Amino acid sequence: MAQTRTSVALNLACEVTPSRVIAAHGSSSGVESASARSLSAGTIVPGLTGDNVLKPEELQNAVTEVLQTVGGHSKDVIVVVPDSVVRVVLLEFETLPMKEEEADGVIRFRLKKSLPFDVEKALLSYDVRRTPSAVKVVAAVAQQSVVDQYEAVFRAAGYEPGIVLPSSLAALGSVNADRPTLVLKVDAQTTTVTIVDQDQLLLFRTLEGGAKAVTGERIAEDVYPSLVFLQDNYGLSVERVLLAGVPSVAEIAPVLEQQTGAKVSDLVDSSLSPGTGVPRGELAGVVGALLS
Repeated sequence: MAQTRTSVALNLACEVTPSRVIAAHGSSSGVESASARSLSAGTIVPGLTGDNVLKPEELQNAVTEVLQTVGGHSKDVIVVVPDSVVRVVLLEFETLPMKEEEADGVIRFRLKKSLPFDVEKALLSYDVRRTPSAVKVVAAVAQQSVVDQYEAVFRAAGYEPGIVLPSSLAALGSVNADRPTLVLKVDAQTTTVTIVDQDQLLLFRTLEGGAKAVTGERIAEDVYPSLVFLQDNYGLSVERVLLAGVPSVAEIAPVLEQQTGAKVSDLVDSSLSPGTGVPRGELAGVVGALLS
């Protein structure tokens, strides 16, 4: 989802993960500087509902430190939150009202039964693509009180959240979606599987099980249903795989390449994050946010 609260181009991005806070200063051409700080276990417990930020003071200190380290004069920042905070849903309609207010109501009604909170009071952002045969919508929805917890930390640190994005949607900002591409983004608790093609999001799934449990075999098992879905519904096969958040892409790549028949590489190209001192796999969210 995206909450846009400023019309100024933003050159600061900060991602909050269950284990780290990562900040970057840059532009549409890439990252100029980046910084990261670890969080103690239980500082945040991401979820669609309930208390997410359990140690606000520690999180605020980490946010302050990394944003001050990367520099920049602006106090407006793109905030990237864990995927498990936001529900991303792909919807299809025969028709959808052209007026935004009416379309908003139709989309909320469709989402109503699939959420553990009141969708009428939720934050909702969506993208609409109209074709001759259908209207396709990518909707991102989150509980206001949960997003408020993250935003409050940034405001306490002296920054203003200009845009709020879930991690994997942010990361797609650095992906050239001109061919069938499988994007895998792993954090400490979840693995998110995304498939894009021709600048369209075809699949978005967030699975339990994060970086500590990652092996090539487990990821191959996780993505298999998505590969079947792509073939059955679109008649397509993945042509490349982009991976972020794992300890070693090189260790996981052989199994995935054998399963998909596609080359596996880092989600963040080295040209986008030269010499930041932060592992490229951890920069996917902030790099994509800056590029988008």
